[in-house]
Amino acid sequence: MATTEQLADIGLIGLAVMGENLVLNMESHGFTVAVFNRTTSKVDAFLAGRAKGKKIVGAHTVEQLVASLKRPRKIMIMVKAGSAVDAVIDELVPLLEPGDILIDGGNSEFTDSTRRTRDLKARGLQFIGTGVSGGEEGALKGPSIMPGGNPDAWPHVKPIFQGIAAKVADGTPCCDWVGPEGAGHYVKMVHNGIEYGDMQLICEAYQLLREALGMEPDEIHEVFARWNTGPLDSYLIEITRDILGFKDPETGKPMIDLILDAAGQKGTGKWTVISAANLGVPLTLIAEAVFARCISAQKDERVAASKLLKGPQKTAAPAAERQGLIDAIEQALYASKLMSYAQGFVLLDAMARDSKWEINRGAVALMWRGGCIIRSAFLGKIKEAFDRDPKLANLMLDPYFRGEIERCQAGWRRACGLAIASGIPIPAMSSALAYFDGYRTDRLPANLLQAQRDYFGAHTYERVDRPRGEFFHTNWTGRGGTTASSSYNV
Repeated sequence: MATTEQLADIGLIGLAVMGENLVLNMESHGFTVAVFNRTTSKVDAFLAGRAKGKKIVGAHTVEQLVASLKRPRKIMIMVKAGSAVDAVIDELVPLLEPGDILIDGGNSEFTDSTRRTRDLKARGLQFIGTGVSGGEEGALKGPSIMPGGNPDAWPHVKPIFQGIAAKVADGTPCCDWVGPEGAGHYVKMVHNGIEYGDMQLICEAYQLLREALGMEPDEIHEVFARWNTGPLDSYLIEITRDILGFKDPETGKPMIDLILDAAGQKGTGKWTVISAANLGVPLTLIAEAVFARCISAQKDERVAASKLLKGPQKTAAPAAERQGLIDAIEQALYASKLMSYAQGFVLLDAMARDSKWEINRGAVALMWRGGCIIRSAFLGKIKEAFDRDPKLANLMLDPYFRGEIERCQAGWRRACGLAIASGIPIPAMSSALAYFDGYRTDRLPANLLQAQRDYFGAHTYERVDRPRGEFFHTNWTGRGGTTASSSYNV
């Protein structure tokens, strides 16, 4: 029987890329980690390889893993989201004692984490569903970690999670308690939705530079290198710079030109859009980013359509206008990025109200400052905005971001106009501008829409000369009656 000193601080199940790197990260911060993998040969290979000589304990069965842990036992599950997580939990539960903690660190749907929190609490066990962002490098060197679930579990895992998380300049960890039930995985889901938007916006800026301005990858590489020293300074701009400068070792050609333009996705962006639709939040930019991946996947259809459907003739902009257009595209990218984050934080606020979760949006911005895929200098300004006004309805209303939109607006419109005139698709960038214009417009044509709904379905409307909350119906044809349908919002 192992003594308390020999027992591991935490266990981890699932030695794929993220699991292995998280284990090495924990060990490098002074924690002893027990590991198990369904294919036990991976445990042996890990112990003989990257884990050799480190404070890492291998287990060939879940029973061995459980027996090797300090109480309350803490076990992190890093397996494919969905039924695989439930299968591991079902296997572990009979071996655990009241107060033991199970942690799901995969990309699980937040509704699953809510269900698991409630189910395990009824059995006397504690559950944490935590988002982990940063990819392979982040997991090893310091990810952004977004835990939620049973708050009683947080003090037990806090030293480990905050110890291994990325740190901002003042040493603050990019990890804090998000909220109850599925809040941690919900915040991670919104993070991934914003990531979809950021990536699509960068792709649209790249295509504008390439096709509207006639620039080659090496030239665009230099543009992104310069952008990464300004307001757009971020991980995704940084890696885009590197990608555009990379040459294929075999042919010497720009690697970007050899990659097929058909994008994949794993579902978190789609979940974000579905949640926004359920809550009535206009998450237009992220929705367009999801659908842009869908249309990219229709490669064969697009190739066939390109031979039949003709747009405007594409001609490179005059050299004298190039720098001004590059600046306009930078401003469009920056302003559109702001719209993406504005929509994402509105969604977080709506979900917090709907679920009665308390989600500190400034703390979320801080968690995203480092370690994660969307980390950027920009997030520091977002945290400052919520520090100034924790109840801020929309980032666009913050004085700093109002000023930034004013600074960028002319260039934003110029870049979108260039794309439209050139026949270059910019679904995310143009939807960002439409969202801004819609949000700042005091009277939209929804009055006509309400009249249409009342005409064909007696769905009623409110009047500008009567108090809000009073509903009216008009007999538009003279053939209808006075009976109206009930008023409701979906």
